[in-house]
Amino acid sequence: MRLDLREVRKVMPQNTVFITLLRDPIKTFESVFGYYTSIIPAFFSAHRAAANKGKSVFSVFLDSPETFWDPKEPGNGLAKNPMSFDMGLNNQKWNGSWPEDLAQLEEAFHLVMIAEHFDESLVLLGALLGLEHADVAYLRLNARAGNCVTELDENMQEKVRSWNVLDTLLYDFFKQVFWEKAAQFGLERLKAEAARLRASTEKIQQKCVSRAEVPPGELEDLLRPLQTETATIVGYEVRGNLSLQDQGFCVRMMLPELQYHSHLYFKQYGRDMRAAPAD
Repeated sequence: MRLDLREVRKVMPQNTVFITLLRDPIKTFESVFGYYTSIIPAFFSAHRAAANKGKSVFSVFLDSPETFWDPKEPGNGLAKNPMSFDMGLNNQKWNGSWPEDLAQLEEAFHLVMIAEHFDESLVLLGALLGLEHADVAYLRLNARAGNCVTELDENMQEKVRSWNVLDTLLYDFFKQVFWEKAAQFGLERLKAEAARLRASTEKIQQKCVSRAEVPPGELEDLLRPLQTETATIVGYEVRGNLSLQDQGFCVRMMLPELQYHSHLYFKQYGRDMRAAPAD
């Protein structure tokens, strides 16, 4: 879903707390490319071209991204500056409204978390929402297998940065805002709270996880993440000999996003999700 603040405010209560998360633009673009090579038209065009060049698809795309990217193609929204696109900004080129647009986003969001400082972000989130460490402790989900992650040399990193310069501006802006909020919270206090959160997370891993980074073919349906054609998404195997209460807790911590959505839907509405009616 692409953010449209005007439309969101029409349907959300005035006291809604808005949060989001940004990630290093180089890591973000590599991840988006890895997940959606066969789905986003610009990436798939590069995929076909790479078959005749003996180079990786990512390298072929970065050598001449304009060759494959058609801004008029609706499916190409994430092919350039994907975070800016998701945040409702003009992701094609810089324009004079960008400073005002960033200021509006800063005003709208109570917290913009930073993935490279995830534990610190969760501490600030907990303080914002009145949550304890146990409420924000986590297991890492939706991760690709190591052999599906492209290692980028300095030259490729620079190409990614150049193609996604607006995402870099967005990320740098909110990273500064993040550390301003961290300073208000207290940097030493934040460091200590983040360490305690990591300890809580480690306890969950020891309690719940029998195996991590389990290939999808070895996972039961409930714990198998959605797979794409170009990325293998790994999951967890729950530890045996748990009480029913602990097993329920651990499974909920490991649920992939689609399964957790179904679980949350049932909890909220008391029934399973229904398929949309046919036209």
